[in-house]
Amino acid sequence: MARVVGRLHVIAGCMSSGKTGELIRLLSRHSVIGDPIIVFKHSVDSRDGRVARSRLGTEWEARVVGSPQEIDPEGCRVVAIEEAQFFGPELVPVVRWLLEKRHTVYVTGLNQDFRGEPFEPMPTLMALADEVSLLTAICQKCHGVATRTQRIIEGRPAPWDSPLILVGGADYYEARCPDCHEVPGRP
Repeated sequence: MARVVGRLHVIAGCMSSGKTGELIRLLSRHSVIGDPIIVFKHSVDSRDGRVARSRLGTEWEARVVGSPQEIDPEGCRVVAIEEAQFFGPELVPVVRWLLEKRHTVYVTGLNQDFRGEPFEPMPTLMALADEVSLLTAICQKCHGVATRTQRIIEGRPAPWDSPLILVGGADYYEARCPDCHEVPGRP
C-alpha cells in the first residue's frame, strides 16, 4: 500500500544534547539508500554559515532561509529543518504541508526556552510527530542529567525579562539540570 502521508521525526532537547549530531546520523541512513535530502536552517542562525554542524564536527550542507514559507523541498523526499524555534509557530503549517506531500520530515530544536518554558513550535511539532527523540546533556554545573538551557550574560544567569531569542553557542548557553537551572526574576 502506498504511503498516504509523510512521517515526522522531532529531535528535541537542551543545548549540547546532540540534536544536530543525531539528525546527521539519521540523514546518513537515507543517504546510503539514495534518498534525495535537503536541510534548511533559519537565517537568524548565523553560526556555521551554510552547514548544519554538530559540536563533534560532523556537518551537512544546509539551505539558509528567512521564513518557513521559503522551505521548498525541490524534489527531495527527505526534508530536515534545523533549530525550529527560530522559525516560530508559522513552521507548523509548512510541516503539515510537507507531510501531506508525503515527505519524511526531521525537525530539531530546543523544546524549552532559556526560562524553562515550552518553546514553540517544538511542543506542537512533538505532539504531531510519529517519533520523538528527547535528548539530554550533562549539567555543566553538577554533572547530572541536563534537560534545561541556561542562558549566561556577563557570567551570570540571564534574567526572566531577557529577549527570548539570542543566537549563540557556549559563549551564551550552558546545559543545566533542573536543580542548577536559574532564572532570576521568574514570576
